Formats: sequence, structure tokens, C-alpha cells
Amino acid sequence: MSTFFSARPHRALSKGFYKDPDFDYEVRCLLGAVAYGAAEAGEVLATVDGVGDGDHEHWFRAWHDLGSRVRAAAEQEAAAGRTVTASTAYLRAATYLAVAVNAASGLQSEDQLTSTFRLQRSSWEGFVDTTDQIIERVSIPWEQGTMPGWFLRPSTDPEPRRTLVMVNGSDGATSGLWHNGAAGALARGYNVLLFDGPGQQSMLFERGIGFRPDWESVLAPVVDLLLGRSDVDPARLAVYGLSQGGYWVPRALAYEHRFAAAVADPGVVDVAASWNAHIPSSLMSLFRAGKKEAFDRDMSLGMKFSSSTARTWAFRARPYGETGYFDTLAEVHRYTLTIDEMSGITTPLLVTDPEDEQFWPGQSEQLAAGASGPTELARFTAADGANFHCQPLARQLTDARMFGWLDSVLA
Repeated sequence: MSTFFSARPHRALSKGFYKDPDFDYEVRCLLGAVAYGAAEAGEVLATVDGVGDGDHEHWFRAWHDLGSRVRAAAEQEAAAGRTVTASTAYLRAATYLAVAVNAASGLQSEDQLTSTFRLQRSSWEGFVDTTDQIIERVSIPWEQGTMPGWFLRPSTDPEPRRTLVMVNGSDGATSGLWHNGAAGALARGYNVLLFDGPGQQSMLFERGIGFRPDWESVLAPVVDLLLGRSDVDPARLAVYGLSQGGYWVPRALAYEHRFAAAVADPGVVDVAASWNAHIPSSLMSLFRAGKKEAFDRDMSLGMKFSSSTARTWAFRARPYGETGYFDTLAEVHRYTLTIDEMSGITTPLLVTDPEDEQFWPGQSEQLAAGASGPTELARFTAADGANFHCQPLARQLTDARMFGWLDSVLA
């Protein structure tokens, strides 16, 4: 019998959806959200079908339009009293609009950033208002003000439960934590606390409060709030850090010892490494030599050749509160775990270590080796479809391994 078809293998996982690494990674994250109802595969694929590589204007508009359409449908369903359909649509709208918020960094102007964020946040709040999940809005006292939070419970039973505090990354939407652990935690009987910390979401876009490296000062009042609740078991309190949260959580654990278990997804010991990797070595030599004027001058010249790179830098730099190139990079370099801080981590710690980690390769192993408490390194591979930063296409597998470990530690 003759063979009519070539035996070439499919390469969808390895070749990806776009040559542009940011576009490609975003699509992987969106498809990973499908498992928990935060996206629809058909909506995602139909949207990217019409957007070319590197077309930032079209990319922003496509996700803004999709999110707006799905949100409008959610409002119609809510007005008709069909809350199940409304809540799922609000959640998907929040997911798509979160892509548009980040995509605003590639636009000629940031004029649409704040309005897009508010549309995204109100979609998440629409989900909170219409879902049958038990979600309570909370205000977390912090320094001279408060941080907004959401306390989720698996049932109305008032018994003290295991509770998971979720710490987001540098630019992730709070709604994104739903499919990156919160839904999985609720299904397994955990309480969950989500919140915006300094430099994140509403704290940045609406209050102008930027990042800070000392996250023990952020998590301490979170723990205080939770320990004041009768439905939280103080002996079974866990914390999870996603993306750059994989720095903030270990940093806090060096000083805050009231957590019974912690997860860093992945481990991050030097945030600046992801910045340094994209700066030419000649410029990094100027930076390390402390030649601020020369560094700023040469960086400024380089940015003139790529307006999209300049806009991305401005977007990434905003939460650090500095304006100059040298000063911004110097500030980012403060987000580093010292050997003493890593050795001060005594809390049992699970550290994810995905193959092809593109932002902080090798740092999960460094964190696991440096922590002095019981530590486990969870490796994820491309063979399981679980490669790349935070395993975007394998969130159910991540949940299975993470909660399996947490269940055993908190038992």
C-alpha cells in the first residue's frame, strides 16, 4: 500500500503560535486558563487568527474588543437574571481585558491604559457579584492605608480551614489568580485570599503606589488579618507566589515565620537577571562601573531605534518608581535575595522548576539549595506540555502537584 501522507511530526507546542515571544507566551497563558473557565479556546484562537506577529496596535485592539464584547454579553445575562452565564462571561472578559492592559505598553500612547484597567477590574468585580462562589471583599490595613482583597471560601461552614494566600507577579491581573491556583484551592477545600500588593493592579494604576522589595512588611498585615478570622486555621496557613511572586514570597519568609507551608512558582533570587539579559554587555559594563551619565546616554540612543522597546521599558519600569535608565536598573537590583535571607527561610517550601524557564533560568535550584528548611524542587517538562515560565499550558498538573504537596505538609 502506498503512503500518501508524510510522517512529519506536529510541532505546535515547540514552534508556538508567534515568533514574538511575548505574543506566544500570552496565547499559551490564555489557553491554560480554559481549564478553569477563564477563557474559551475558540475565542482565543479566533482572535489570534487575525493578528500578525509584532502588530502591537492590532494586538491591543483585538483583546480589548473581545473583552468588551464578552463583558457586554455578561451584562445582558446578569440583567436577565441568568447569573451562571453572566459570571462565566465576566470571568472570561476579565481574562481578555487583562491581555489588553499589558498590551497597552506597546502602544504609541498610554492614554488607554487606565480606562482599560478599570474595564478589566470591573469585569472581575462583575464575576465576584454574580458567581455562586462565596467571595467576601476585604480591606487589609497596610501602613497609612489599605490593600484591597478578596476572601474566598469553599462553603458556608464556619469551621477553621486550611487557607492559601496568593501573591501575584509583577504585571499579572488579580483575576488571573483564579485559574492559577485559586479555583483549584477552593475545589480542594481551602480558603483563599487574593489581594493587590504595592505596585500591583489598582495599587499602581489607581493609587500610584509602586513595588517594594521588603514583602515581609506586606504579608505581615495579611497574616494578622487572617489570624483574626474564626474560619481560618492558624496552624494551616500557606502562601503561594506566582511569577515575580516567587521572589516576594521567599523574601517575606526570611522574616515572617507564621506560614506553615509555601510555594514559589518559580523560585526567583535575582529579579534583575531578567532585565540584564536584554541589555548589551557593553552597556552593562557601564552600569556596573557606576557610569550613570554614559549608561543613560547610550540607553537613550538605543531606545530611539526601537519605539516598542522604549515603551515596554517604560511600562516595566513604572512600578519601580524611577525615571532614568540607570536609576531604574539600580532599583531593580535591590530585588535580590542574599545568602543570609535564603538561609533564614525555615518554612517548608515547594519550588517549581519548569524546563525552558525564560525569565529566571536556574534560580529555582538556587533558592531550593539556599533555603534552610524542608525544601522540594518540582520539575516540569516539555514532554508533559509543562515547560516555560509558570507552566502556562499545564495549570491543572501544577495544581495537582502543588496541592498534593501542600496537603501532605499541612496534614
